[in-house]
Amino acid sequence: MPMYQPNSHGNVKIDVGSGGQVLDLKTAIKDGFVCAGVTEKLDLKKMIQELESIEVPSVFICPISLDPMQHPVTLCTGQTYERSSILRWLSLGHCTCPTTMQELWDDTVTPNRTLQQLIHGWFLQRYLAMRKRSEDMQGRAIELLDSLKKVKGQARVQILKELRHVVVAHSTTKNTVMDEGGVALLSSLLGPFTTHAVGSEAIAILANLELDLPSKANLRQPAKISLIVDMLNDGSIETKINCTKLIQMLIETKDLGSENVSSLSLLAGLLRLVKDKRHPNGVFAGLGLLNTLCSDETVRSSVVSIGAVPPLVELLPSLNNQCLELALRILEVLSTLPDGRLALKNCANTIPNVVKLLMSKSESCTQLALSILWAVCKVALEECAALAVEAGLAAKLLLVIQSGCNPVLKQRSVELLKLCSLNYTATIFISKCQLTRTIH
Repeated sequence: MPMYQPNSHGNVKIDVGSGGQVLDLKTAIKDGFVCAGVTEKLDLKKMIQELESIEVPSVFICPISLDPMQHPVTLCTGQTYERSSILRWLSLGHCTCPTTMQELWDDTVTPNRTLQQLIHGWFLQRYLAMRKRSEDMQGRAIELLDSLKKVKGQARVQILKELRHVVVAHSTTKNTVMDEGGVALLSSLLGPFTTHAVGSEAIAILANLELDLPSKANLRQPAKISLIVDMLNDGSIETKINCTKLIQMLIETKDLGSENVSSLSLLAGLLRLVKDKRHPNGVFAGLGLLNTLCSDETVRSSVVSIGAVPPLVELLPSLNNQCLELALRILEVLSTLPDGRLALKNCANTIPNVVKLLMSKSESCTQLALSILWAVCKVALEECAALAVEAGLAAKLLLVIQSGCNPVLKQRSVELLKLCSLNYTATIFISKCQLTRTIH
């Protein structure tokens, strides 16, 4: 939506092409800016909400709220505003025009009926066009589903490609696909003999739909899960992300746990996806599914057994905040297992990478990092405490203690600080940690 540009002459001026054109209602209809044949009366607020992403002419934008005006009113200075916005301005005691800062000699606000009709007509024309496109796309989705039942081979792939495009580009077609039995049809295409070309397109469509419980149960059949996991390992990056999203959908329902879906092949595929830093969307999707899978204790053991801890630790410095919290949650839950704690302790960068995160990101990240450090230090206290002190842990813990963090977090910091200081005299500990300036 463009920024408002004030019009000092008070005329309704709309840029068309490279120049400006002064419009009144007749001119707008004559030049096709507003369709004369449009008579349907629809709520302007509803149309504005549904056309939220469309670029709106700046003359329709209220200079105060920067939103399209629904009830434009004009001041004595000739400037026009949304009624509620200018009345709020005046109620605060202002006696000037917000745009020109001229003193108002009359605080009367006059409804701008012509501009209101222009705004309503402009939005209505585009709303009806959008609705027609939506209806056309819904009809096209039905045609494609009917065709999908009759074709095979490359023709099936082409129809699936077009159906995927329709579903992704037009949100209203998602309900159409589901209402017309599309989920069951797409699900029937997934099996042991499905080609990757067909499977990748079908999975991409399913990953964009809101599946009900029976549909999820159907897709959790071993043969279908096996195909999805194979494609997660061997498909393009887009296919890998779609497979990850679909599996996430299949296990996020409480009645459908992760135990029958998880496999070493799935975990290995997710780990490869997470390690591929060229594709941030893949990293996020992979970490999200790994985090969900790790809620099952048997899966945690498998995640540790495939060597997931070191790569996750190495990833920490390069992750954005959203991915970082997921990675720390995974490492924290893995630290509840003896093998997980040992893997963290044996990874050379666990302590330095995790210490750096204290008080540098969110409070949640600090809490998770503290929990991981606590688990690691308890494996081999003398060795790990020394490494933590060298990495600057003590100074970081003092920052946590002095901060406005929650009391539980502060208490854990105090306990960890005591743990790290056990093998030092007070003087040596302060000297080792270079805490003199912090204490003063």
